[in-house]
Formats: sequence, structure tokens, C-alpha cells
Amino acid sequence: MSPRRANGNTESVDNYLKAILSLGGPEHRRVTSTSLADHLSVAPASVTNMLQKLAAAPTPLVEYERHRGVQLSASGKRRALEVLRHHRLIETFLYQILDYPIEEVHEEAERLEHFISERFEERIAAKLGHPRIDPHGHSIPTMEGEMTEQNSIPLTAVQQEGVFTIDSVSDRDSRTLQQFKASGIKPGARLRVRKKASSEGYSVSIGRSSAAFDLSTEAAGGILLHPSAK
Repeated sequence: MSPRRANGNTESVDNYLKAILSLGGPEHRRVTSTSLADHLSVAPASVTNMLQKLAAAPTPLVEYERHRGVQLSASGKRRALEVLRHHRLIETFLYQILDYPIEEVHEEAERLEHFISERFEERIAAKLGHPRIDPHGHSIPTMEGEMTEQNSIPLTAVQQEGVFTIDSVSDRDSRTLQQFKASGIKPGARLRVRKKASSEGYSVSIGRSSAAFDLSTEAAGGILLHPSAK
């Protein structure tokens, strides 16, 4: 395996690349400046300036057209997957080895992901047994930049009662993660939708429990599922 090139990107550049990777989805769709601004909580003008800079770099990290949106170049995708691998390995290490609460690992990993060396990354992966999934159920990219596609649907796409297995949960909001933890909502758990979606959200239960509780539509959007055998 050939060594990676040294990374000269700033934290801000890495965050843009990760956001484009996430918003583009498995199909690597073009991402609008507006959705990037919302995702990163920055002004639209700042997004436009950054995308122009990334597209004009000696080794362009994105392909950007003002009215068609942006997508990652091959170099940009490679760096985004590298940072994402760092992030998810660090989350797993914090959770499994250092016993961090699940709701704290994302923010800690956000701070550390840009700075670890390739050797440190390899040592973490070896210590963890080269995991493929992080504590939230998300795929961890390989050293070669490959990532298993997860064919799951958000709870918000479910329109009828049924039994599902939780594939992953969003890591973006610590309060929602605390709610999930308290309710037993975690990757691999069985979730039963007990009442069809309403404007207020969903009535669900976890595992073999018959005790139903309500989830808001916003919280439900952070839970990805696949059908479960009854």
C-alpha cells in the first residue's frame, strides 16, 4: 500500500469536504450551496467563496458550477473519506476503550480527526480489531478509501406499522443521542412502529417491550432502519 500524501488542508476545508460527501449520498449527487450553508451553519456567501477556492486549487478538491451545485473531485473524495475514517475510528476508540458516553464521542472526534497521523490511525484500527462499523452504526471507510454502502431507510419514510432493525442513528445532536440511549434506541435493536406517522411524530417500542413511546419527526429522521424478521 503506497503512503498517503501529507495533508495540507485546514480544518475548515476538511469540514466542507465531509459535508459534501454526506449530503451527496451514495450516488454522489451535486450539492447546493444552500444545503451546505444549512449543514455547516455558515453564510451562503462564505460557502460560495470556499467552493470557488476549492475548485481553483492546483489540485482541485471539488467540481463547482454556481447554478448546478458542487461535487467532490477524485482528490476531494479521497480526503473526505480519509477524514471520515479518522472520525469514526476515534469515535469507536473513545466509546469502546475510554468508555466515553455515546453522546460525547462525536464532538471529541470532530476536534481530533484532522490531526492524527497515519501511524496513529493504523494503531487505533489494530487495537479495535479493524472495525467496520462505528458506535452509531455508520460504516468506517477502509485505508484504501472504500466504504460499505448501507441500504437503509429513515424512520420518517415509514408510512405503516411494522417491525424493523435499527441500522444506524445520527450523531449530530448530543441531546437526541441521550434520548435514544435512554429509550434503548441503538444499532441492532429491534424497533416496532406501533402507529402510523402523524404530524407529531411516531409511536414506537423497542425490543420485546410492549411499552410504546413517542418520537418527534425530527428525532425519527435520525434513525435509519431495515426490515426485520418478526
